[in-house]
Amino acid sequence: MRTMFRYNWLVREEWYQWCENVPEEELLRIRTGGVGGILHTLFHIADVEWSWIRALQGKPDFQESFEDYRSLEKVRRLDATFRQEVEEFLQSWEANMDTLPFYDSQKDGEFSGYSWGEVMRHVIAHEIHHIGQLSVWAREIGRKPVSANLIGKGLIKPSINNRD
Repeated sequence: MRTMFRYNWLVREEWYQWCENVPEEELLRIRTGGVGGILHTLFHIADVEWSWIRALQGKPDFQESFEDYRSLEKVRRLDATFRQEVEEFLQSWEANMDTLPFYDSQKDGEFSGYSWGEVMRHVIAHEIHHIGQLSVWAREIGRKPVSANLIGKGLIKPSINNRD
């Protein structure tokens, strides 16, 4: 689980670096699919990750609008603030937390039940889904997207003693 969060954070940082070389109007342009444009999607990824972690902890959700964060620097700062809390939660993660129950209140007042492990894996998959959208949009503006390849990112070091 920790490896996949680190993977997502590494790829997200590479997307932030990629954005440094793209005109702001392209980052803000509304695109087909997703939540809006490139920068809004990066904001959304960080917001959703943090919001779910806070929900698992019984803490209040983030209620800010993207309109207040319409620059690469503001989104990066917000993400860094959120990430600290997410990392702390992830460091405390133990395997037995996978099956803890979580009840999410819906807009209609009903509750849906999930396991904590299901929520955590949803957060991972959610970001990977949106990274795919960013890749499509990058190609649409004639730029090479960030590699989504997990292999070669050095996230899991091979053990030299296990060469069977």
